[in-house]
Amino acid sequence: MYNHFQLAKKYIHYYLTAANGKGHGVHSPFVFSFIKNILLDNKQYDCYDKIEQRRKQLKRNTGLIEVVDFGAGSTVIKTRQRIIKDIANSSLKPKKYAQLLYRIVNHFQPASILELGTSFGITSAYLASGNQHATLYTCEGADNIASIANETFNQLQLKNVELIRGDFSKTLPALFAKIKKVDLAFIDGNHRKEPTLQYFRDLLAIADNNTILIFDDIHWSSEMEEAWQEVQANDTVTLTIDLFFIGLVFINPDFKMKQHFTIRF
Repeated sequence: MYNHFQLAKKYIHYYLTAANGKGHGVHSPFVFSFIKNILLDNKQYDCYDKIEQRRKQLKRNTGLIEVVDFGAGSTVIKTRQRIIKDIANSSLKPKKYAQLLYRIVNHFQPASILELGTSFGITSAYLASGNQHATLYTCEGADNIASIANETFNQLQLKNVELIRGDFSKTLPALFAKIKKVDLAFIDGNHRKEPTLQYFRDLLAIADNNTILIFDDIHWSSEMEEAWQEVQANDTVTLTIDLFFIGLVFINPDFKMKQHFTIRF
């Protein structure tokens, strides 16, 4: 992965070169609408406070758990015995981006949502709350982390979450066969190039023209940047939006010309 200095340099370059975050100069009506109605939506939705209270609890929790990493692993914590608050502080998606995911779901109303990488269930809670009539299938490799995520769902009284535990290589084939179609997927499971591209290929097999794929940490490492570039170049992909820490992928053929946007957020 990139070190803090390298990542900061990349972020500064992104910030200086990205399209204005208010939509000025963006000639795609779809992307302009996305900026206006989703990125710039500052409404304080009812679920925000409840989920953020749960985040605060986790960030204060001094309990110790054992964690087995199936993905690229934590860049901050290298031991298997980990303190819950340390995991929460290093791995939970910041409020700004977690709430953006809520607004994306709230706007597009996908019926079938998939999350690869549950962590403690904060991002999951935002995804599930965006459309309570949808089913969120969320996958977590580490069993003890999944148990804490389950506590999150129970505390927030989320009834539309199905938590799948275990190594993705073993759990995903059966899940994909079961759900048959995904409307929105958030991929935050294994920050390596080949697994990320494999998730992408597998998701395309159960996607339709309206499916939205969201990749986390697309600039986290050179491997992830290479994966992101291959996703963008795929013939099926018609539109991508780079927000630096996450990347959105659309495969809708109604977008007649392949377009890639980098937008300041």
